[in-house]
Amino acid sequence: MKLLDTLRILSVAFFSAVTLSCATAQVSDFEKWAKSPSGNLGEQRFAKAALSKEEAHEASFIVDSLWMNSVAKRLGRGWKDMTIANDSLQLLCACRTFGGFPRDGRSLYISLHGGGECAKEINDGQWANQVYLYEPAEGVYIAPRAPWNTSDLWHRKGLDSLLEELIQACVVFEGVNPNKVYLLGYSAGGDGVWRMAPRMADKWAAASMMAGHPGEASQVNLLNLPFMIWMGENDSAYNRNILAKEKGEALDSLSAANEGKYIHSTNILKNKGHWMDGEDGVALGWMAQYRRNPYPKRVVWRQEAVTRECFYWLEAPADELAHGKSVVAEINGNTINIEHCDYSTLTIYLNDALVNLDEKVVVLYKGKKIASKRLKCTVANMHESLNRRNDRSFAFPAVMKVMFDD
Repeated sequence: MKLLDTLRILSVAFFSAVTLSCATAQVSDFEKWAKSPSGNLGEQRFAKAALSKEEAHEASFIVDSLWMNSVAKRLGRGWKDMTIANDSLQLLCACRTFGGFPRDGRSLYISLHGGGECAKEINDGQWANQVYLYEPAEGVYIAPRAPWNTSDLWHRKGLDSLLEELIQACVVFEGVNPNKVYLLGYSAGGDGVWRMAPRMADKWAAASMMAGHPGEASQVNLLNLPFMIWMGENDSAYNRNILAKEKGEALDSLSAANEGKYIHSTNILKNKGHWMDGEDGVALGWMAQYRRNPYPKRVVWRQEAVTRECFYWLEAPADELAHGKSVVAEINGNTINIEHCDYSTLTIYLNDALVNLDEKVVVLYKGKKIASKRLKCTVANMHESLNRRNDRSFAFPAVMKVMFDD
């Protein structure tokens, strides 16, 4: 059976499930509209109507189904050729699948090859090597070919959206669970992991860096992301071995100051150089024990050299993003405490996994109350946030925007 046919069947199943259970006009009207969309969803009366917790749950099936079908249409043709294309960039992908199909969906391992500032043929060879370098016990193992032949081939601007679309394609076409996505890379690929793991920490379940150079990357964003370091003790080029040890110690300090957070493992292999003779392969089993928590109650978000507008349940103004700007926020009960913020405003996305949406949500900034309100849950919020983030876990029914005086 063709995948798009399967998606259509799943869509009908989603709609049928809602039809059997829903009893409200808003959800019923949304169901009818979804079967034959006409006009902008945000302009429909039902889309802005307040939903109860139960109604929001029912509507989420329809929102998810619409998104799945939109991804299938947008990425389907390219995925047949194992290619992700975005503007002028292209990510060629080699895919291998291992194990059965778990009830909670497959795992995805994105494995970044080495190489860098060298001839295309050399990077092609590094890519070919990466395809067969690791074998997970279960999951979809994908080794993409970097779009560039430069020293920063795995962390320059434009890569974020390509990796996001790769994840979307694997969720829709390969049955991947978005909370079981793992990042790893060797040499220049390890350079990429040092940077892309913290930069996109809200996308990964765990990450493992092999024989890479950290550059300017910070580790503070790894609060909720298990991270592994692998390095040969004799891998002294560019001080990689020294820096790996220092970064491991930095994570030790962060972990000690944040009990239960900054889970990590530092492995400096005796008598090994840049090649670790495959000993680092155990990293895949280590990563596999973890699942992403898309709704951590505490978030530390520092902008890296390439900035991002969203991180977990937070969004910063696009025109204020800059390297080094940061936010520290924590949720306790129905209170959101913004401990630090370098922006004039923040958009906060919420669901019942984060707060009780049946009650008022209070926002404190440096201990001072700046907002207190009962939030409205709507179809429009879920649809807009899912299509903005393109992540099934980020279809948020409630949204609030807060402003800061200083």
